[in-house]
Formats: sequence, structure tokens, C-alpha cells
Amino acid sequence: VQLQASGGGLVQPGGSLRLSCVGSGFTFDEYAIGWFRKAPGREREGVICISDWGHVTYADSVKGRFTISRDNARNTAYLQMNKLGPEDTATYYCAADPSCPIELLAYDHSGQGTQVTVSS
Repeated sequence: VQLQASGGGLVQPGGSLRLSCVGSGFTFDEYAIGWFRKAPGREREGVICISDWGHVTYADSVKGRFTISRDNARNTAYLQMNKLGPEDTATYYCAADPSCPIELLAYDHSGQGTQVTVSS
């Protein structure tokens, strides 16, 4: 199982960014795909997850700002992040599991992260 996240970078507060996650080595459309993040000095935080049938679960901290979608034909999931603030600065990891896990953290598989920095 491989999960490759990309799309991170530096963005100003209030800006937007879209992350991509490409999966391989497993049947992508049978898995929930999600994102968690890790910032220095802070615990890992589950962010968002989309089930294999399209149901989305959000962390309270990103409701109304982040959305997730998936393109099973491309084995790719997308995390659209809007209204970014400094508190969103973290390394973002995409992950896969047969279903969206409790607290959006305990995934069976995860990949290397992509850094998101929100700063002016």
C-alpha cells in the first residue's frame, strides 16, 4: 500500500490550498481515505475522512472550511482547504482504512506527509 500526498506549501492567512493523495497497491474505491495532521509540539489531529461510499466526517476545527472529495478512476483524493489560519500549519498525511476510524486517526495505512505553512 502506498499513499502519496502532495500540494503543500506556503499560503497567507485566509488563503486556500488543495492537497492531493494518490493511492496504489490496494483497491482504492473500497477504502475510506482521510487526512490527519501533525504540528510541532502538538498531538496528531484527525482532520477529515471520506468513506468508500462518499460520506464525509469532519473534525470540528475544520468544519465549514475544509472539504474532501475522491476520484476513484484516478485513485486520488483531494483535500480542499479554505480560510486557512496559522493554526492549520502542520504536516498533512493522507491515510486509508476500510472505514473512517474513530477520531479520524487510527488508519491502517498512511503515507509521507506534505507540509502546509500558513503565514504572512
